Amino acid sequence: MSTRNPFVRAGIWLAEMAERWFPDAFVFALVGVIVTFLGGLLLGETPVALAKAGGASFWDLVPFTMQMAMVIVGGFVVASSPVMAKLIRHLAKVPKTSKGAVAYVAAIAMLTSLLSWGLSLIFTGLLVREICRLLPKVDYRAISAAAYLGLGSVWAFGLSSSAALLQATPSSIPPALMKVTGVIPLQDTIFLWQSILCCVVLFVVSIAIAYHSCPPDEQAKTQADLGIEYKPLETQTEPRQTPGEWLDYSRILPIAVVLICLPYLADILKEKGLMHALDLNTFNLIFILAGLLLHGTPRSFMKAVSASVPATSGVLIQFPFYAVIFGMISKTSIGHFLGELCVNLSTRDTFPMLVAAYSAVLGMLVPSGGGKWIIEAPYVMAAANAHEVHLGWTVQIYNAAEALPNLLNPFWMLPLMGILSVRTRELAGFSILQLLVHTPIIFLMTWALSYTLPYAPPVIP
Repeated sequence: MSTRNPFVRAGIWLAEMAERWFPDAFVFALVGVIVTFLGGLLLGETPVALAKAGGASFWDLVPFTMQMAMVIVGGFVVASSPVMAKLIRHLAKVPKTSKGAVAYVAAIAMLTSLLSWGLSLIFTGLLVREICRLLPKVDYRAISAAAYLGLGSVWAFGLSSSAALLQATPSSIPPALMKVTGVIPLQDTIFLWQSILCCVVLFVVSIAIAYHSCPPDEQAKTQADLGIEYKPLETQTEPRQTPGEWLDYSRILPIAVVLICLPYLADILKEKGLMHALDLNTFNLIFILAGLLLHGTPRSFMKAVSASVPATSGVLIQFPFYAVIFGMISKTSIGHFLGELCVNLSTRDTFPMLVAAYSAVLGMLVPSGGGKWIIEAPYVMAAANAHEVHLGWTVQIYNAAEALPNLLNPFWMLPLMGILSVRTRELAGFSILQLLVHTPIIFLMTWALSYTLPYAPPVIP
């Protein structure tokens, strides 16, 4: 299949239109605040009541915001460590053809995203740069889009699923949401066999699409054609210049800190078990400690942290505004109205598809798995209780559908675009082709598998 394929051409055209007409991701958050405010007015709420509800909630997501930012930092410091850089150079030698390289990158992107979406973006982006140095004729747009498939397909089925981890972390669940959902352990979300089945199907389908949509070498637009120069990742730190810097280069300090923290990790794993212990706090702690060990010295570790900070800016500034939206919805009649609407528009049979459709559409306005779940969860989960749909599977329906708008929305593409020096249009053209196939598969599977799970009322600690 070449770039003359109608599906690929349509994808590129849609991506160009989106790049031209779509505003910045932060604008979507601001528009969401205004739309929610106007919706509240239409429902009879006073401007003062809406303003108070939103303003009082501005800082409600501070713990969750920090946790999500640390997912990015943790993924970056692990992926950019000297050990991982050496691994990337080794892995880049595996594919021998352009089509094979694109399929290979797609597989690596999805596998690493199951561990951490932050790790997937950084690790796979660096892998693409190295592969393109060894295979200069590969289509840079196709392989760059393949590197994004972790975020565009299966990441929410993995250990960094924002919604699943939030629901498993009592300290991260807002009180208003806790009353509706209770705590839902990971064994009832991402570790369900139904969830694993969906993940495997999407994994296989995505690789097949990536392989067959890759243009042949004679029709490819390469890295050189796009005017991008390969620069290997710099993992070396500058030499120590003063005696006072000796601790900055000490390998003893990171090891000592990790050893101090290990008993805590062992204790929490023993006390709660693996599935219950893997909440956002434990997940981030493991990645930060792993980054310390892999970098070896405080100076190398902090250099990587500094490089990761720009990628966290969207999360840091947008989540407070998502909290405003959540506050206006949950603390006024808006939440009650949406809950009743969700129940009235659906039946037990149609509820899974309604949740999937709503999650996908809302994802274009709120490009954040965790932030969007905070907005959507109160009334969606209330409707799940009313229709007696398995609460954990409702989270997974959301997770499956939430990845769909990622294939269009540039928000989560930003870290990868920075590494690969590409624009949205180069990524989204091939991503839309994936979207066309993923959508019916996700809707059908989440609907059918919902009948295999019994309902259980929320467990509130």
